[in-house]
Amino acid sequence: MKDIKDIVKMQREYFAKGETLDLDYRINALRRLKEYIKKYEEEICGALKEDLNKSPFEAYATEIGFVYAELNEMIKKLPRWSRVKRVRTPLTQFKSVSYIVSEPYGVVLIMSPWNYPFQLSVTPLIGAIAGGNCAIVKPSAYSPRTSSVIAKIIGECFENKYIAVIEGGREANGELLNEKFDYIFFTGSVGVGKVVMEAASRNLTPVTLELGGKSPCIVDKSANIEISAKRIVWGKTVNSGQTCVAPDYCFAHREIKQDLIEAMKKCIRDFYGESPCKNPEYPKIVNEKHFKRLLALLDSGEVVEGGDFDEENLKISPTILDNVSFDSPVMQEEIFGPILPVIEYDDIEKVISYINSRPKPLALYLFTGDRKLEKTVIKRVPFGGGCINDTLVHLATSHMPFGGVGESGMGGYHGKWSFDTFTHKKSIMKKSFLMDIELRYPPYHDKLGILKKLMR
Repeated sequence: MKDIKDIVKMQREYFAKGETLDLDYRINALRRLKEYIKKYEEEICGALKEDLNKSPFEAYATEIGFVYAELNEMIKKLPRWSRVKRVRTPLTQFKSVSYIVSEPYGVVLIMSPWNYPFQLSVTPLIGAIAGGNCAIVKPSAYSPRTSSVIAKIIGECFENKYIAVIEGGREANGELLNEKFDYIFFTGSVGVGKVVMEAASRNLTPVTLELGGKSPCIVDKSANIEISAKRIVWGKTVNSGQTCVAPDYCFAHREIKQDLIEAMKKCIRDFYGESPCKNPEYPKIVNEKHFKRLLALLDSGEVVEGGDFDEENLKISPTILDNVSFDSPVMQEEIFGPILPVIEYDDIEKVISYINSRPKPLALYLFTGDRKLEKTVIKRVPFGGGCINDTLVHLATSHMPFGGVGESGMGGYHGKWSFDTFTHKKSIMKKSFLMDIELRYPPYHDKLGILKKLMR
C-alpha cells in the first residue's frame, strides 16, 4: 500500500516543520473538528443506525454527545494543561530551576473498533491533536458506513499531511503496523492487542491498549434490587451488549438471586417490550459471525428470559441464563452480546477468589449498601475501573482516566489523561552560571562526609 507509506512520510515531514506545536493551531484544529461533526451529525446518526441499528438517542448519548463533551473540555482546558510546569529542585542542585515540558510524540496511529465506531475513533484523536501530533486514524471495516463518514469528515476538515483516515480490513491493518510510528493507540480485542503490541515492539513504539475481558457484576443482599436490576439490564443491553465494559456475568447473593432475576426480567420487558427483536430501537449484532458465536453460547445454562432471535436482522433478545457452571462455554470468553449468566453465591470470599483467579477485568460493578463490603472489594480485587451501584457510567466523565490493567489493557485516557497519553513529559533542569559548587568534582578526598550530611 504505497498510499500508507506516502502518508506516513508526508506527516513526518509536516510534523518536522513545527506547526502543530503551536497552541493556537491545536485549539483551532479542535474547534474545526467540532464544527464538521456538527455539520455531519445526522449523517453520523444514519451511519450508526445502518451499522449497528443504534437509535438516534443511543447514538447521541454514547457516541456523538460523548465526543462533544471531550472536545469542549479539551478546548477549554488545553491552555492550562499544556503550560510548562515548574517543580521543586533538590538543595544539592543549587542554584537551579526545574520544569516539565509536555511535547508531542510525533506521528501517531489510532486503531479503533466497530462497537462504538465514531466515539472510539474521535475521542483518542482529540487527545492526539491536543498533544500537537500528526495522526493516522484506522477505523474498523466491520462498521463500514461509520468509517466512511469519519473519513469524509476528517478529509474535509484536515489535510492528509496532518490528520488522515485509512479505511480497509486486515491488509490495511498489517501495512500500517509495518510502518514506524511514534505512538500507537489501539482499542479492540485482547487477541489483536497482542498483535499490535508485538508489532510495536519491533520499533520500541509506546502503546496504549484499550482491550476488554469478562467484567463481573456482584449484587449483595443489601442492595436495592429494583434499581440494581434496572441499571444492570441497561448496562448489559446498551448497544446490544457489544460494549467492552458491559457487565459480562453476575454474581447474585443466594438470598436475593431469584428476586433479582425477576426484577431484571421485568426491566427487559419495560425497556424493549415483549418482543425485543421487533423493537426498532433495539440494536443489532454487528455481523453474522458474531451473531452465530453468541447463539452458540445460549446452551451454556437455563434460559430464564429471552433466548429468541431474528437471524435476518441479526438480533438476539436480552437473555438471562441461570444454573450456569464456571466450566460452561459462556464463562470461557468475553460474551460481548446481550447474554447475562447469573451465578448464585453466599460467600464473598469465594467470589473474590474466583475473580482474582482470572485475568484482571476491565470493569467491575458492585451493588451493595454495605460500606465494609464496598471497601473490601475495591481493596482486594484489581480491575481497570468500575462503579458502585451502577454500570458503565464511570467512563462517561472527563475527570477520571479510563483504561484497563493486565490483560484488559494498559494506559488510560479521557480529559487531561488523553492529553497526557499523547505527550511525552520532558524534564528540564536549568543551572545558573553564577556559582559552581565544587563538591561534585574530583578529587573527592574527604568530601564524602559532607555529601552524606546533604543527602541523608
